[in-house]
Amino acid sequence: MERDAIEALVRQTVERALGLGQKAIVDADMVQNWPEGSNLTIAPDAIVTPLARQMALERKIALVSAESNSAATRSSGHNNPKSPIASRKSSISAEAEKTVAIGADHGGYNLKEQLKPVLIKLGYAIADCGTHSTDSVDYPDYAYAVARLVADGKAANGIIIDGAGIGSCMTANKVPGIRAALCYDQSTAVNSREHNHANVLTLGAGLIGFNLAAQIVETWLATPFGPDRHARRVAKITQIEQRYTRP
Repeated sequence: MERDAIEALVRQTVERALGLGQKAIVDADMVQNWPEGSNLTIAPDAIVTPLARQMALERKIALVSAESNSAATRSSGHNNPKSPIASRKSSISAEAEKTVAIGADHGGYNLKEQLKPVLIKLGYAIADCGTHSTDSVDYPDYAYAVARLVADGKAANGIIIDGAGIGSCMTANKVPGIRAALCYDQSTAVNSREHNHANVLTLGAGLIGFNLAAQIVETWLATPFGPDRHARRVAKITQIEQRYTRP
């Protein structure tokens, strides 16, 4: 059988097995043939293959749902003035939107310094919260400093680096308004932003090298918050947080 015939047969088999019916499938070939750096509008219920999503990231193609604009409007709080996500978003200045707060302990210091030129190249201003050497320090101090800048609206996003990224993630998530996520590859970077609206990224310098860290940072910052069901679920996270937030 020719390759095209085999691929068609495999597609039909997968569709039947997963019960996809008439849902559109966005595959790697479609993304490969789409103009680089442009938007690809897809059906709201389209199935995007993992390879297609990865290729879209590499070719800087935004996968835009046909209903994303109206969904984003509904979920962003324009029709709900009490939305905690909307109120925080509106309080961030244009300057803060292009500012990344970054911090690290002694274990993450070298990677922090390596990532700063990457952020500048991407067009971001940097608020460096330290540390400024490899002398031993306590990661909660620097994780809190970064999280505080983000929570106060002085930086739209934060990046914290320690040996494993776990302790800093725990610390940052104690600050009201922070949704910190430990990411170790591009897939978790996309998921933490699209699904969980993460505003702080934590990295483990002892687990990943510079090249992967740079890819994660670029992907994480480039991935927009997901609308509709994602925004609704994040709002529920905020509601839980508010039950334990003291005035």
